[in-house]
Amino acid sequence: MSLFRKIFGSKSSESRERSNIEERSKYMPEIELPIDERFTINFKANGGKFLYCENQSEVEENFMNILNENQWQGKPVMILDNRLEDRFKSFDLEITKRNSQAAFFFTTCEYLIGNDGSLLISSNQIAEKKLRELPANFVIFATTSQFVETISEGLHGIKDKNRDKIPTNITTIKHFKPSNKDDDFLSYGSSTKNLYLLLLEDL
Repeated sequence: MSLFRKIFGSKSSESRERSNIEERSKYMPEIELPIDERFTINFKANGGKFLYCENQSEVEENFMNILNENQWQGKPVMILDNRLEDRFKSFDLEITKRNSQAAFFFTTCEYLIGNDGSLLISSNQIAEKKLRELPANFVIFATTSQFVETISEGLHGIKDKNRDKIPTNITTIKHFKPSNKDDDFLSYGSSTKNLYLLLLEDL
């Protein structure tokens, strides 16, 4: 995927791209970044920790690094999405359904929203719980096929995928770092999470 080669590419290529942009006339239309690149920029600006994985073995390696970095090995993990239990059964995770016992919450998401770097989730991931009822630490597993431009597009996707029974409790996670101000109106009413995203290439 060209985006991630661009992001993690050499500095010389970055400087060439920058000079090419500077040479463009101010009257030329702005170049629209690809959806995956916009998501990555916005997600990091929101304070999220992003780990791109080309295959399942890289997903597992990065997941282990997250556990080691935070000293979460052997500690209970909250999982409400049963698909993850099967996919990561080799880690022999101690699974709990109770927030008070969990070191972190491990889940999937519905969609990755390009225009603001947020993650769209529903009762498929969090049942009927509110974000504030979940642990402060999140690890999200997602794939590159889950990128959409807007929340509206994501809502349409949820409806199309679940025609028999549309999930409830649909919400977005956007704030991944504490605000420096207690009265920051932009994050009022939201639940800030320390969030890691394991993103698997599947396109």
